[in-house]
This record gives sequence, structure tokens and C-alpha cells, in this order.
Amino acid sequence: MRSPLLPVLSFSLVAILIGLLTSPGFSATGNLLAGRRTLVLGDSITQDGRYVTFLEYYLHRLAPDSKADLISIGLGSETVSGLSEPGHPFPRPNALDRLGQALKSVKPQVVLACYGMNDGIYHPPSPERLAAYDAGLGKLIQQVRAAGASLVLITPPVFDPVPIAPRIAPADARVFGYQAIYAHYDDVLTTFAGSALSHRQEGIVVIDLHGAMAAELATRRSAEPHFTFSPDGIHPGEQGHLLIARVLARGIGLTPPDGDLAKELERIKADPLFPLVRDRRALRSEAWLAFVGYTRGPVIKSASVTAAEAVAARLQTEIEALAAKSN
Repeated sequence: MRSPLLPVLSFSLVAILIGLLTSPGFSATGNLLAGRRTLVLGDSITQDGRYVTFLEYYLHRLAPDSKADLISIGLGSETVSGLSEPGHPFPRPNALDRLGQALKSVKPQVVLACYGMNDGIYHPPSPERLAAYDAGLGKLIQQVRAAGASLVLITPPVFDPVPIAPRIAPADARVFGYQAIYAHYDDVLTTFAGSALSHRQEGIVVIDLHGAMAAELATRRSAEPHFTFSPDGIHPGEQGHLLIARVLARGIGLTPPDGDLAKELERIKADPLFPLVRDRRALRSEAWLAFVGYTRGPVIKSASVTAAEAVAARLQTEIEALAAKSN
């Protein structure tokens, strides 16, 4: 006998699909960022900027006519939960404190957001901290939608205890924090990733970076026991940033190359297009971060956004001409 649940389930699946197709961030060509201004938010891994540069590079090489426009303003130590460990040198900034101004100033149509690494404040699992992270994601979704933009959530990268064995702390340690990290902190991040992934049922696009990065790390470590993407356990090196860019590129609908990351890095860096993309991304990130503003000690000084955008426009002309010539 046919289950009475099937019509309900089918209707739910159709509703989710319709929500994705009608989302302001959806592109019929499969590139979620095509023709749209995208604000990229995150912590120090995003402020580093390398994965955003690699993603922009892939956009120019794989979808040169997409007219994607990325503005990345990651901020070191930031959380979406508003939590901070007692031993941190200053209260961790909360992304929600600058989100309204960022949406108003940048006027994005899509927001890419990657949080979680700092949100567990490097402690063992806690229902209260998970609830704070869940609540932060909920407020992020609400504010982005209220601004008329689409949100793409990115699950946090992995934490790797292997390269920092002397700094990790057992579950019964008296003190935890960024200088004494819970040994199984990646279990906390796995739970946070699950929280972010649960928002798919609301029609939110969620890219599972944590799952993809954990799988790749396991594969690499089976052949190279001491291999790591993150020499300090938290912040990825170049191969890690390129892997993040690959995962995000696939998540937004591109088809980046597979294969050896080190060789791909060499190829990208030998491409005359790459330094133009890198310099333009860095210029805009610095200018827009200060223009949007944040509370964290002295404010970074930079040239005005107007001046930075004028230089960025000239670089963009060079980038488009070079991409058209070599594609």
C-alpha cells in the first residue's frame, strides 16, 4: 500500500526546490554568483584572503563572462555566536555587530559566510555554546534575508591537532582557549557543521567545507602520516586555501580542476592573470573592511573606498582583457 507520507514528502521537496530556484542568489547557468555582488564574511581564515583570491581566479578562468563581484571583509577572531574565552587578549568581535552596516554599505545580492572555528572558543562540547552558534546563524539568516540578499553558509574548516600536539588540552584540563585547545575540538566543529547543514531545509544554500576538508585530509594522511593543511592546527596554508576555493567553486556551480593541489598551485601562480586577481582582491578587502568598520582595538587605516574602487576598476579591465585573450 502506498504510504500516506509520500505526497507530503514530495510536496516538501518541491517546495525546497522552488525556494532555491527563485532565490535571488540562484543563477539559471548554475553559477550562484553570476552577475551579482557578493559579500564574503568570516574570521581570520577569510581575512587571510587566499581562498577568496583562488575563488575569484576560478571565476575569471572558468566563467569569464559571469560578471561576479566579490568583496571580502573577513575579520580575525570573529564569531557569529558572540562568545569569547576568558584568556583571549580582547573580547572576540561578533559578526552581527557589523552585519547591518556591511549590508548597508556593500549592498550585496549574495552573502557568503564561514563561521564556527572560533565559536566553540576551543573548549569541549557544550549545549550552551552550540545554542549560541545556532542562534547566531539564525540572526545572520534573518538579517541577510531582510536586506533582500541570498545567504550561502559555509561549514567551518577542520581543526587538526596533529601538528600542535604540545598545545592541545585533554577533556579534564582546567583551562581551554586558543592557546590550550581541546584535543578533540574538531568534534565540536563537526557538530557546528551539522547545525549549519540543517538550514538547507529552509532553502539556504550550505556548502559543506568541513566534510570535504576532513575527507581530503584523511586521504592525504593515509599516504603521508604527518601531512597537514593547517600547520598551527587552525589556519590553512596555501594548499588548504586552494582546497577551500575548490570546494566553494563546486558549491556555487563551477567545475574546478581535480588532482594534485601542489601542482595546481604552481600552475595558477605561473598564470599572469593570478597576481592581478590577487592584488585587486587584497586592495578591496582592506578598503572595505575599514569602511564598513568594526570594534577591535585601533581601526585599520586605509585609502578611501572610492580611491580603492578606481584602482580596482582599472585592474578589472586588465583582468577581463587577459582572461578573454587566454581563454
